Amino acid sequence: MTSIDVHDLTKEYGSRRAVDRLSFQVLPGRVTGFLGPNGAGKSTTLRLLLGLDRPTSGTATVGGRPYVTLADPLRRVGALLDPQAAHGSRTGRDHLLALAVSNRIAADRVDEVLAETGLAPAARRRVRTYSLGMRQRLGIAAALLGDPEVVLLDEPSNGLDPEGIVWIRGLLRALAAEGRTVLVSSHLMNETASFADHLVVLGRGRLLADTPMRDFIDARVHPRVRIRTTDPAALRTALARHGHEAVEHPEGHWTVSHARVDDIGPLVSAAGVPLLELTTEEGTLEQAYLDLTAADAEFAAPQHLRHQEA
Repeated sequence: MTSIDVHDLTKEYGSRRAVDRLSFQVLPGRVTGFLGPNGAGKSTTLRLLLGLDRPTSGTATVGGRPYVTLADPLRRVGALLDPQAAHGSRTGRDHLLALAVSNRIAADRVDEVLAETGLAPAARRRVRTYSLGMRQRLGIAAALLGDPEVVLLDEPSNGLDPEGIVWIRGLLRALAAEGRTVLVSSHLMNETASFADHLVVLGRGRLLADTPMRDFIDARVHPRVRIRTTDPAALRTALARHGHEAVEHPEGHWTVSHARVDDIGPLVSAAGVPLLELTTEEGTLEQAYLDLTAADAEFAAPQHLRHQEA
């Protein structure tokens, strides 16, 4: 199947280097989340991949070839960069039909992707009457039109309602399960965590991480165990006996850092500590991402304000 290969990619705009000797590979059969702060170089990288801009040096290829050399690009790569790209005076169906005709794709496929994206009831409405979420679905329909091996989506959840967000998660997983190569750029950490298998993270144009998502989180955020008990003294004693320290929280529960339920459960049970709750609090993608990119955000609030927001 087809992979995306970025090798030593560099893009300069005057004295500013937007992408700095970037190398990574996106493999088929999994959803790769493409993350980074504003100004990290994600959009520039996607534009270079799609031939919308030319690199200063290095390469970005699909299946070993530059996008601009592909004979049937819409059949090889489906992309959504700007949901506002469709002409407002056209109907949704006519927009897709124009793309289909120009790429030698059967008209029947237009109706298939309209149904797949939930736009069939609005197919003959003009695009200017579409909400942001509907335009997003139309852009995704256009990306899927050629039944491509590679799918690139920039912020696909933007503007979608809750039902739409659940739908896009399922769609991304289904595309990967079919063996396609799926790269999704997003600022929504919780949403990315719901569908991504692998992560590529940029900061100031450079590669910060290229790793499975679970490994990315576990390397930066240690799990902890949450406990509620009617006998805090017995809990502290039992934990201290085995080298663990419990931290009390105002809400009435206790936490033990660098531990899992399998570590804590047997020892407090053996000590006869009465338990009301015993759960593992896993690290989140958001926590791990902020830990990694704190020094690479081009625009960031002062530290004390970010703590207040959290």
